[in-house]
Amino acid sequence: MDNQFNSFDTQYPNLVSNLDETAKAVFYRKTYMHVALAVLAFIGVEALLLKIPFVVETMMSLTSGFLWIAILVAFGVGSAFANKMAHSMSRTTQYLGLGLYVIFEAIIFVPIIYIALYYSGGGLEMISQAGIITVGLFAGLTAVVFITNTNFSFLKTGLTIFFFIALAMIIAGAIFGFELGLWFSALMVVFAGGTILYQTSQLKYEYDSSQYVGAALGLFSSLMLLFWYILRIFMSRD
Repeated sequence: MDNQFNSFDTQYPNLVSNLDETAKAVFYRKTYMHVALAVLAFIGVEALLLKIPFVVETMMSLTSGFLWIAILVAFGVGSAFANKMAHSMSRTTQYLGLGLYVIFEAIIFVPIIYIALYYSGGGLEMISQAGIITVGLFAGLTAVVFITNTNFSFLKTGLTIFFFIALAMIIAGAIFGFELGLWFSALMVVFAGGTILYQTSQLKYEYDSSQYVGAALGLFSSLMLLFWYILRIFMSRD
């Protein structure tokens, strides 16, 4: 969640917060363009994975108990590695990191997308509706940061505490076989919204102008978390 580096001033001298308005606009445009490209890449990879029976069957077989915990741990480790790559000094390594993260997201989304398609009779209506709401909330929260010029970095401690509580509940649910329910999904939507506010503030105040790929990964991860739980809410209605 926290994509900051130590000693920003020495490693990255061109902090976005110190740039003129034109240079800031260029950085923001590059960042959100890469978020959009990551979303498009995710859609393409997800569509491909869903057409491979072995992938679908394997992922569906891993969605319960300790197996799902193992998947979450693997996703966490892989995500941390991809995030580190996306913040490398090498542009090639940055893109490799973002690409890997998109693939990791697509893999872990296979079960929930497959089930959502089943609920929709093979159609994309539910997924599309969840996607539209996700993009709308993401845009609204982004606008809040830019319009109010509020630095939401103070959310870091609260988000970190909530993350570990939520993780403990997810692990307990997987081990003991109980559903966390609609209320948990609603709380996670609020959490994801908080991470978007936090990540957008990081974008404005903590990043260097060369780090738009890493910034895009952080925003993309928050966007996908929001989409996951909004989709779960839609699925719980049926």
